[in-house]
Formats: sequence, structure tokens, C-alpha cells
Amino acid sequence: MDPSNLPAFQDDGAIKPITCVEMHTAGEPTRILWSGFPKLTGTLMEQRAQAKAQSDEFRRLLMLEPRGHYDMYGAILCAETELVAAGKADIGVLFTHNEGFSTMCGHATIALGRFLVDVGESVFPRRGQLKYDSASGTTHLNLHVPCGLVEVTVPTLPTGKSDPSQPVSFVSVPSFATATSLEVQLPETHRWPELKGRTSVTADFAYGGAYYCLISAEELGFPKGLGEVELQEMDNATRLLKEVISSNPDLAYLTRDIVTGEQGYLYSIMITDMRLGHVNAAEGTAAFRAQQRSDSEETGLCFFANQQIDRSPTGGCVAARVALAHVKGTLSTGGKRIYNSLVTRAHKPLSGFVGSVANSEQGRPWVKVRVEGYAYYTGYHNFVVEKEDGLGVDGFSVKDIAM
Repeated sequence: MDPSNLPAFQDDGAIKPITCVEMHTAGEPTRILWSGFPKLTGTLMEQRAQAKAQSDEFRRLLMLEPRGHYDMYGAILCAETELVAAGKADIGVLFTHNEGFSTMCGHATIALGRFLVDVGESVFPRRGQLKYDSASGTTHLNLHVPCGLVEVTVPTLPTGKSDPSQPVSFVSVPSFATATSLEVQLPETHRWPELKGRTSVTADFAYGGAYYCLISAEELGFPKGLGEVELQEMDNATRLLKEVISSNPDLAYLTRDIVTGEQGYLYSIMITDMRLGHVNAAEGTAAFRAQQRSDSEETGLCFFANQQIDRSPTGGCVAARVALAHVKGTLSTGGKRIYNSLVTRAHKPLSGFVGSVANSEQGRPWVKVRVEGYAYYTGYHNFVVEKEDGLGVDGFSVKDIAM
């Protein structure tokens, strides 16, 4: 269809145009808002509070149906924050999902790295100030996210645009474990059938910008692991486990910063399977390991926010898992591990995320983790809302209606 034949939507008070670029990282979407969101002011956390209290209908409009779906993910650019003003960050961002706003998102950070290198100053005012390293052919930027400052490195072509054939990487905020091999008691109301009479499970807990509970598929009650996924049953099990942990005040330390003492919340349950790598191990994985000099590989299934499923290996959780592996002594400084999702494991052309310890010091309880992955553009959207639309600036979820 000729675009000139389409209706000319204008902002006449009845229609609110919102412009987004669409990307995916290992299959997980990132809807990046660059115009049309109400102006936010103050520190990044104050902007987050404003967005939640005053403009949450915009999040629902863009994340939920009919413009999104239950597992949509978004990023709101914040050109001015306190770290930008101090010269420590180049731009800020807020992350959105089906339930609200998250503190960190690795897959979106990888996508944003490419996007922010590719756009002009009308979208990214400090684009011209980014540092280009001619020796490595990369551009560096500092991204202010709700959990802190993330350092992003973007392979860049001679044209000044990002290079999609090379992985974007970021160095996380300080990441750490809060508990290893912890036995979690389950009340009778929160035991799922696959436990077969067990009254507790053993899990690990770690932070990578958000707090994660990591539990093997077998320990969760699924002896076939992630090779034969029972999605509905795993959804139920992780939901019940998350409720048990989040509602028990004696377990609050699992989501408390070991350095600052700041109290957080459990963002996600990650089901792990250390036995599984890429499904085409004889072909894709061998070549990928050689390219990335990876020492090991594993697969995970992440349920986060309101039981949203991450299609990617989950960058924040890769940081948490590397920190956990470092504590356990299963991944040394300098060692690399490939982390797969169900999507990257199943599709030969896709690469998992590569995690490694970027910085550690003896006696320090945390490490900084480097996460590498690929992001790609999928399109652009100019969303509108007509005043006659019964959903208005809201959105809905069939799953929530059905429940």
C-alpha cells in the first residue's frame, strides 16, 4: 500500500501519536519509545515514580494488547538524569514490562547500545559526545539504568553505524550472590504436584541489577529438565515458589543489597539446566565456542514480573549467574560461559549470551560481569489512540481476564 493513501493521524487532542523503534535480542522484544511519552523530570528514580503514578496507562497501552502482548518489553529514553548532568552517563532509560517497571534489563541494554549509536542528536542529544575507539572499532557509552550505571560497548562500522555482525557487550553493576543451596520450606498451600510429596526445594539466590532465584529443573520437580519443557506446569511451580519467598519476612535478606543494605524484591525465578547447550551442538555450538572461547554452556527458562517469559537468556540474570558461579568456584576470572534460552537453544542461527567476570578483587563480595549478545531491528511503529476507542490509553491481557 502507498503510505500516502493512509489516514493522516494528527495530534488534535483525540489522537496521541507515540513513536517507537522495534528490536529483538535473541528473540526477546524491546520496544524503544523515542517520542510521545509524557515528559518526566527529576532524578531517574523520581522519573520512574512519576511514570508509575501519572502515566502508567502509557505503559499498559504499549505493553499489552491490542498494541503489544503479555510478554512485550519496553524502554523509555530519559535524556536528562542526575548522572547525565554530572557527566557520568550519556543517557538514562526506564524499563517496562507486563506488570510495571524493572530495575535492570540486559537484553534491552544490548538493543539500546545499537540504537543509540545509530540515531542522531534529535533523539539522543549526546550522541556526538560518544567515544569511538578506532583500534577496536567500537563506540562506548554509559547508560543510566534504575539499578545504577552500565558500561556499553558497541561494534561500529566505518560509516559510524553499529555493526550487526558483532556482539554488543555491557559491564554490569556490581553483582553478587545472597544465598547458595538454600532450603526453602513450602507451606501445604504452595506445593505443586510435581514435587511428589516433598515439602521443600533447594535454590540459589543472586543479584545482577535485579534479584533472581535460580533453581534446577530437576529440583523444581521436572526430572526431564528443559529438554522437554512442561510450560504450564513450570509456570505454576515458579509462581507458587515466588509467592512463598516474597511473602516470608525471614527471607527478606535474599533480596537485600549486601553492600548498601537497600531492600529490593524478587524479580524472577530462573529454571536452569546445566546439561543442555545448543540443540545443534555438533554444528553450531562447536563453532560458537571456538569463536567466543567459551568454557561451558547451559540453558535456562526465566519467568519474571507477572510470570512473563523471557525469550532471551536474560542479561541481568546472566550477570547474577556469573556472580554465583564465581562464588561457587565453577567459573574463574577470565572464563566464559554461554547462556542459552529455549529460543537460542532451538535455533541454530541465534547465539546465546556470553557471560564472564570483567572485574573482581580478592575479599570483595561482588564482581562486575561482562555480558555479550546480538540485537537486531524489526521495524518501527507510530501508535495512536482514537477518542472513540473503548480501550483508550489502557490495554488488556487475555491471560489476566481468563484468570
